[in-house]
Amino acid sequence: MRITFIAPTVSLSGGIRVMVIYAQQLIRMGHIVRIISPPPQTPPLPHKLKSWLSGDRWPGKPQAPKSHLDESGVDHYVLDRWRPVTDDDVPDGDVIIATWWETAEWVNALRPNKGAKVYFIQHHEIFPHLPVERCKATYRLPLHKVVVARWLKQVMDTQYGDEIVDLVPNSVDRYQFFAPVRHKHSTPTVGVLYSTVPSKGLDVSLSALQVVRERFPDLRIISFGSEKPSNKLPLPKHAKFFFCPPQEQIRNLYSRCDVWITASRSEGFNLPAMEAMACRTPVVSTRTGWPEEAVKSGINGVLVDIEDKIALANGVQWVLSRSEEDWRNLSSNAYATVASSSWKASAELFERALIHACHRSARGEIGGECACLSETPPDR
Repeated sequence: MRITFIAPTVSLSGGIRVMVIYAQQLIRMGHIVRIISPPPQTPPLPHKLKSWLSGDRWPGKPQAPKSHLDESGVDHYVLDRWRPVTDDDVPDGDVIIATWWETAEWVNALRPNKGAKVYFIQHHEIFPHLPVERCKATYRLPLHKVVVARWLKQVMDTQYGDEIVDLVPNSVDRYQFFAPVRHKHSTPTVGVLYSTVPSKGLDVSLSALQVVRERFPDLRIISFGSEKPSNKLPLPKHAKFFFCPPQEQIRNLYSRCDVWITASRSEGFNLPAMEAMACRTPVVSTRTGWPEEAVKSGINGVLVDIEDKIALANGVQWVLSRSEEDWRNLSSNAYATVASSSWKASAELFERALIHACHRSARGEIGGECACLSETPPDR
């Protein structure tokens, strides 16, 4: 099939990473894949003036950020400037995939010959900083939905009345993320992803770790992220931070931790939690995204309510207080939780979802057209 992904400005975000993985897998499966995205937006004039008046330089043209597409081998076309993707930008194809609420609007407006129209949904993008009603409207567009988690499939059904949604769970590259059977570290060590995005709940994690440090004064914190720690949300002085570490180094960071903490207020999936488990690290998490489905308290980690910093702290303390034997059982169970997952299997499900979209477009159930309908339609 000829497949086009329409992406927002690309970056090192988890959502872009998942899109690139599927693009690479589909190419290996023999499909022709292209990704189209706009460059970064130029700051509006009021922002430029505010920056200049505060003593900073007048902002110039924004530079293209690093992204998971760098050296990915995937055909990537960047528009001349930030604007909607239009028919002239997109080759005729069999499937065209929106990957973000705004791109869903763009894909919906394209001519049918660009392909069967698909909406790849990695989160329910209803946030205060976004135009909420426009975002909600995209989930009612005549696009075939592919979601990454059971909770998203349920939301599409209960809130938007769409029962015909394909679930394709994310996976973990176990050739990249793995660890041998190991012991607890002599110094209790907690890992946390650094992100200032409010929904990630880093402020809650750091508050919980302050409580943990009262019981474990020698607590070591390991963190990494694609943005440097800011003064508005600083890491503790004793924390060790790694900025944009190479992918091959991230495995070692997970493996240096006795427990991984994540306090997201809202999460589409939470791939780092899955990767940490693949590296035999128990996870203490709030009830969001994939952890709500996979973390079993007392078995492979601890699951707590959103915003409950005391429960988070107690969960981390509980894991760190386990005996060597009990901790190794937690570690082994964490590894077993993700042992059967693979991106190859997920990509096969993703391919089936695209074929499903082609048959739906042929029946006029969704927008777009597909010339490639030789495969047997998936059972439904």
